[in-house]
Amino acid sequence: MSSIVKITNADICQSDGSVILNNIHLEIGAGEFVYLIGKTGSGKTSLLKTIYAALPLATGIGEVAGFNLKTIDRNNIHLLRRKLGIVFQDFNLLTDRSVEENLLFVLRATAWSDDEAMQKRVGEVLDEVGLKHKRLSMPFELSGGEQQRVVIARALLNNPPIILADEPTGNLDPETSDDVLTLLRNLAKQHNTAVLCATHDYRILQNFPARIIRVQNGKLIDD
Repeated sequence: MSSIVKITNADICQSDGSVILNNIHLEIGAGEFVYLIGKTGSGKTSLLKTIYAALPLATGIGEVAGFNLKTIDRNNIHLLRRKLGIVFQDFNLLTDRSVEENLLFVLRATAWSDDEAMQKRVGEVLDEVGLKHKRLSMPFELSGGEQQRVVIARALLNNPPIILADEPTGNLDPETSDDVLTLLRNLAKQHNTAVLCATHDYRILQNFPARIIRVQNGKLIDD
């Protein structure tokens, strides 16, 4: 199994430069589903931000989807992010644009230019999340679960080898949370896509068991 994320002997810092995780080791293979758990403020989000290069890797070695986190040029971060699907708790959809336009916006931002190919890709990812019939809807016309499905569709656009999900069920009721987790798990299997899912929802850990990495006292503990 090839590694999509490999971080060794690394310190993870917050935006002010203070170390929040020290001397960590993390390896995630293709197609692997991994939960990241820990208290609020323990460093989960800082770790995710380091993986998608919003925070620099302070020390150690880090490689994500073939990119070296220590040497990546700021001008090439968009190339790394094209290899990552990112799912946030707060959806972050453009509220003044339709579902289709939200997805086309991302394709244009990641250097797609063929209109026919873009329209085709939008249809494919919406079909995968069961929302092809909502293509022309506005975000405010969708339920919370439907909006999160659009976010997952957005994350899939460039066929990323890994999806980073930061509290993806945080704003959803239990039944909708289960639907979203089922979708993420199925998509990971179908595409051999790794998923790193930060969560506080211990109920889904029981309902959808997988490898668990715990953030505790400045360390990563692989359960």
